[in-house]
Amino acid sequence: MEKIKMTTPIVEMDGDEMTRVLWQMIKDELLTPFVELNTEYYDLGLVHRDETDDQVTVDAGNAIKKYHVGVKCATITPNAQRMDEYHLKKMWKSPNGTIRGILDGTVFRTPIPTPGIKTYIPSWTSPITVARHGYGDIYKDTEMRVTEPGVAELVFTGESGKVMRETIYNFECGGVLQGAYNKDTSIISFARSCFEFALAEKKDLWFSTKDTIMKKYDGFFKKTFEDLYENEYKEKFEKAGITYFYTLIDDAVARVVRSNGGMIWALKNYDGDVMSDMISTAFGSLAMMTSVLVSADGNYEYEAAHGTVTRHYYRYLKGEKTSTNPVATIFAWSGALKKRGELDGNERLTQFGQFLEDATMETIADGVVTGDLAALMDPKPQSVTSEEFIGGIRERLAKKLGC
Repeated sequence: MEKIKMTTPIVEMDGDEMTRVLWQMIKDELLTPFVELNTEYYDLGLVHRDETDDQVTVDAGNAIKKYHVGVKCATITPNAQRMDEYHLKKMWKSPNGTIRGILDGTVFRTPIPTPGIKTYIPSWTSPITVARHGYGDIYKDTEMRVTEPGVAELVFTGESGKVMRETIYNFECGGVLQGAYNKDTSIISFARSCFEFALAEKKDLWFSTKDTIMKKYDGFFKKTFEDLYENEYKEKFEKAGITYFYTLIDDAVARVVRSNGGMIWALKNYDGDVMSDMISTAFGSLAMMTSVLVSADGNYEYEAAHGTVTRHYYRYLKGEKTSTNPVATIFAWSGALKKRGELDGNERLTQFGQFLEDATMETIADGVVTGDLAALMDPKPQSVTSEEFIGGIRERLAKKLGC
């Protein structure tokens, strides 16, 4: 067949360890044989990030603003052990957090229903999408360890010269404290992205915080959602036959567990981080979850929702074959290609992205699975290596494309 052409680049962000290996394998076996891949490449591997003082991450984020679609491999956020292992100049921040800050986007994560795998919560018959605010809160906090008695204060000095001061705590001993923040513009963008995504997906939108405790902080999140809904989205939601619902996060957790799923659950940054992992595990595996960062001004970044699979990478370096699940990374590519095709009016590219997803799920349905999926199935099939799994997808994909 004639290769599918792309008119506009996708921003390609390479990553680390085993997912970097799978990244190249996916391109070689599932993409470049069928598509004239047009990407603007950025190496976000930890070594190159260190060499560029992490400027490469900033450049990648700005490139997404230019081309509107990006696809990202899993990357390392270094800790002290990683600093020693990679001989880093400093403990660089999460590249995901940097890119989220540049795009001011919301992360939407949805489990991929997997043939042969039952959810741990039987009532969940439809995937739950977690909409995670991608900016601020504890991910941008300032922390302090104090070792003597004293007064901790929260102080704001306005441009006008007005000073606001609140006592946090009068320490009678040592302790720890932190300051977290968020911005009106980012909170409004978060809410608007959630409402727009719910309309596009035609799914109910839930939002939950703890405004009874954080009356000003979480209270502003709650008020922003309420105001946007009442003034801009209520009529649109009613016309689409969907609803907006707010409740406290502890009540929301109980309601979600008792529900049939199918909703979009909007959460603040940390809450979304935790709950997306819980939901993905309940549906089967972190490796079976889509993740897309969407900004209110129309930028999209697709990525896998899991880490770099370090344990498998060390085995790979020893020359061992691994059975690492590449599905989330494949779906990151397919999602980006479908969105690129949609924005460019390139129907062949959009169709290819869908064929790639369909071929992946058919491979699993036929019992050709990696070790993590085999362990969740009953009866358990024999697992295959990553290469064999991707080979099975390529075989089915080629048939769909008439090759």
